[in-house]
Amino acid sequence: MRNNSLFIVLQKMRIPFLVIIITYTIAIIGLILIQGVDANGNPTKMSIFDAFYFISYTATTIGFGETPYTFTYPQRIWVTFSIYITVLGWFYGIGSLVSLLQDKLFIQEMQRTKFLRQIKNLNERFIIVLGYNQITKKIIIKALEQGVRSVVIEKDKLRINDLILENFTPTVPVLYSETYSVRVLEAAGITKRNCKAIVSLFEDDALNLKTTLIAKSLNKNVKVAVKSTTKNHTENLKDLDAQIIVNPFSIISSEINMALIAPNLFKIEKWLYKLGDLNSSLPLFPKGLYIICGYGRMGKKIFEKLNDNNIDVKLIEIKKNRDIEFTKNEISHLVFGDADDKELLVNIGINQAVAIVAATDDDTTNLSILATAKKLNPLIMTIVRENDLADDFLFRNANIDHIFTPSKIVVNKVTNALVNPLSDIFLRQIIKKDNIWASKLINRLVQDIDECPVLLEFEIAEFFAPEICKYLLTKEILFLDIFATSLYNHNQKNNVVPLLLQRDNDIILTPEWEYEIKIGDKLLLACDAHAKNDVEYICQNNYEFYYALTGKEKLTIFKGIK
Repeated sequence: MRNNSLFIVLQKMRIPFLVIIITYTIAIIGLILIQGVDANGNPTKMSIFDAFYFISYTATTIGFGETPYTFTYPQRIWVTFSIYITVLGWFYGIGSLVSLLQDKLFIQEMQRTKFLRQIKNLNERFIIVLGYNQITKKIIIKALEQGVRSVVIEKDKLRINDLILENFTPTVPVLYSETYSVRVLEAAGITKRNCKAIVSLFEDDALNLKTTLIAKSLNKNVKVAVKSTTKNHTENLKDLDAQIIVNPFSIISSEINMALIAPNLFKIEKWLYKLGDLNSSLPLFPKGLYIICGYGRMGKKIFEKLNDNNIDVKLIEIKKNRDIEFTKNEISHLVFGDADDKELLVNIGINQAVAIVAATDDDTTNLSILATAKKLNPLIMTIVRENDLADDFLFRNANIDHIFTPSKIVVNKVTNALVNPLSDIFLRQIIKKDNIWASKLINRLVQDIDECPVLLEFEIAEFFAPEICKYLLTKEILFLDIFATSLYNHNQKNNVVPLLLQRDNDIILTPEWEYEIKIGDKLLLACDAHAKNDVEYICQNNYEFYYALTGKEKLTIFKGIK
């Protein structure tokens, strides 16, 4: 690949270089042609080397004196002329160099060269993040906490400066680019083996779709975490084999649905996202009249879930002239007007309602709606959409029952799916379960471990479990319960609960301890910190594995010692 930085230097400094060369040449030729005298008064002429040596230190204003002999008056006149033209030539060259160092194109190419060098030397697992903002910043931080590096492509130079000022450790390479083309993604390292995923969370669905297409064309094995806000767009992304498709409004409606019919499932989800523990109070959503203010993407999804559960819903749409086609069912529940208007809320049944949802895309409007609703019905449950993370303080101090922040939901979903893929699979599987199943699992986790178990996910492979693989390659049989064995006392069991076992495309939830394990199995375990250490030792240490298998200490035999 052509060195663009060098090309720019050669192009911009071509004339200054020529000016210096020409002035040097004129000065040197003059000194060679003008006759001087030696120490004995005999006529002599300077050699090319002497002339070049003299002009070099004269033009650079060092001034070592007349050499090799004292100059004659004609020589001194010529030297005086040479001083002016060569010094002016140097001033012009230095000025051009300073101008080049301030040239935006040159600076951009230097930064690009530095970026390419960083990517070339990046040997750890990393993800490519398109765009830097509050959401992707949190994704970068959470990824770094799990030992996964990030590479950022951003088209806003102010945001690049913000990223640099964050001073992430280890460093987050960032590339300035106005597009997310094939060449740009290649430069970011998407074709490298250790590139695990690309994150594209733009509001523009078409841009997310194009990014997915390019990413999958360049590297079929890379995961794509992409945002989608429509059903049609989601289907298109699935056709392109995008593994992580995040629709925050679908997730919010799903969480509300879980809170209605299976609150224990909702509690497990909060625990998996590290937003609460298993002893947290149940998120109870009462059944009765719900009022949804703002019938946009979020309001529509919530309405569908509530309607599926035969819950009475009233809809208030603020923007009457918005270009939306409503179904007959929606029209029968819909009124237009200002949702913070007391008379409208009273007419729609605020006094009988059990919950109100403020789901507009304006935080001030949402807070105003809930404040008015609370005055009219102090017992009503309040649910709100928080659009801007900068308003978090206002929402936390507004005494709201349930706050749903799409940006935070995107962060939780993406980081969990990228860093803890088995945890994400487990979450998608348990949504199909009921509240009784979730309640039993919570009781088991709390009784066998504690209210906030640690998650451990790994694959039975040479990288993480070399001792397990070595044993299984001898065609011996191992069962899942080996991971529950205590390394302090073989007759005791550690605090471990198996949550998921994935074998190819088969997924088993909460497998029994007697389940046979094989090479390639992927396991998700809930445990405490002590048990996690024991599992890692059993997988990786020959002596600890032998003890877990047999209950006996393996003796070390030193050869050559008498």
